[in-house]
Order: sequence, then C-alpha cells, then structure tokens
Amino acid sequence: MANIAAALVKELRERTSLGMMECKNALVESDGDIDKAIEILRKESGLKAAKKAGRTAAEGIVLVKVASDNSAGVMVEVNSETDFAAKEENFNNFSKQVLEALFETKESDVSKFMGSELETARLGLVQKIGENITVRRVAVAEEEGLIVGSYVHSNNKIAVLVSLRGGDEALAKDVAMHVAAVNPMVVNAEEVPADVLSKESEIYTAQAAESGKPADIVEKMVSGRLRKFIEEVTLAEQNFVKDPDIKIGKLVKDGNAEIISFTRFEVGEGVEVTEVDFATEVAEQLKDAKGKDD
Repeated sequence: MANIAAALVKELRERTSLGMMECKNALVESDGDIDKAIEILRKESGLKAAKKAGRTAAEGIVLVKVASDNSAGVMVEVNSETDFAAKEENFNNFSKQVLEALFETKESDVSKFMGSELETARLGLVQKIGENITVRRVAVAEEEGLIVGSYVHSNNKIAVLVSLRGGDEALAKDVAMHVAAVNPMVVNAEEVPADVLSKESEIYTAQAAESGKPADIVEKMVSGRLRKFIEEVTLAEQNFVKDPDIKIGKLVKDGNAEIISFTRFEVGEGVEVTEVDFATEVAEQLKDAKGKDD
C-alpha cells in the first residue's frame, strides 16, 4: 500500500512524536496498520512506547460495592456518549441501580445480568437524555476465605477490586489504590503472557542489534531489558506508590497475605469512538434534507 492517507500519518506522528517520513515509511511497510507500524518504529528507532490513540475513549463512570465483611465485591462500568451525560443525575441514579442489582445477583455475564426491569430503565434513560447508554462490563470478586478490597478514583473514572488471602481491609485497599495508579499487567512474573514476552524480545533484539555490539553482548542486553519489562508490569515487583522503598510483594507478605487477583476498570479503555467531522456531518444532513424536498 503505497498510498497512505495523510490523516493516518498525522495520527502516528502524534502517538510517537517521530518524523513524518519515518511514520509514512512504517505505515507503507505495515500496509496501513498503525499498530504494526508502531512495532516497526520501536524496532528501528528505539521508540519505547506510543501514546494511546485519541479515538480510544468513551464516557461514563465506574462504581464499586464491597460487602461490609469484605467477603465479596462487585464493579460495573456504565457508558454514555458524553461526559456531560455521565454527570447527569438520572444517569447516576441508573448506574447505582445497576450496581445494587449486580451486588444482589453476583452475575458476571452482562447479557444475563441485565433483566427486563433494568433494560426498561436503560431504554427510558436513553429517551430522556438523548444519548445511548450501555452497561459495558461487570466484575465479581467472591470466594470463600478471601478478603476483598477496593479503590475508586475520586472522579469515578478508575476503579479496582483486589482479592487477598489473609491480610485485612486496609491492606487490600492499599493494593487496590496502587493498582489504580500504576496499572500492572499481572500479579506475578510467571503470569506475563508468552506472546507479550516474545514480541518485546523481538523489539529489544532489533534495538540492541543497532548498537553493533557482539551477539553475546546483544543477548545480555535483551535479557536485561526483558527482566526490567517484567518487573515494570508485575504487581508484586512494583514499588508501592505510597512508599517507594518497599515492593508490593514485600508489603503483602509483611501483612501475612497473598494477592490472589485484581481487576481494574478505566472508563472507555479499549472502546473505539468514531471521530466525526462536524462540518461534513452538517453538510450531509443538509444534502439529505434537500433530497427529501426535491
């Protein structure tokens, strides 16, 4: 694909801060696939990471409820089209209604969880505020003998559920707050997916090869970078945000506990929102209206 749209080059430049020709060449090589182009640029230019696409966003809130004895907890993300709607009283009341129903049922399948009463309420809200409202996803933490803790960022855009074996509510909340702030990938190092390690290794190898150093030195460089990457994405290996002198694994061990799992919701993550050119949209609407008049 030699003909690459200027908008695609512009987006890649914004996400990588690299030059126009570098971005265009990477897009040509990847046949216009922006994620593959980013991988190519990471290998060739030493780019460490790229910004998330501006389109990957949605509005709404995340809510959490934990049992008074910390034996169970639930979390829900409810989306709207605009942030204005997400702050609207009726939207918030509906979201709380969903949360309470989820806490009662502990049903982790949204399609099963949204019964007729909630669906009727959702449709009524759509008509009332004029935006599409969706219950996007839910999480349920409930296992005998575990302590469930939570943390919700003040703007209800990020929420976390954490399950511990041992420890107490305060420790679980500290771990949840850390997860909200740092966003780890896994609890323990051995849980990092093999395909993720393979892709990172491929990128680090390409970067190290550019140094011109001997193969054995390149191998050591790649191994060192992989170890650092694993530490950065592993919860147990991360420095605690409230006390960087202690790792999360040590913090939890000192609290006579073990991290079993965590779930982190951030509003809109992974949701692709189509960008609309307002001028084009108005022109199309005028064109349609003219066609009807004719």
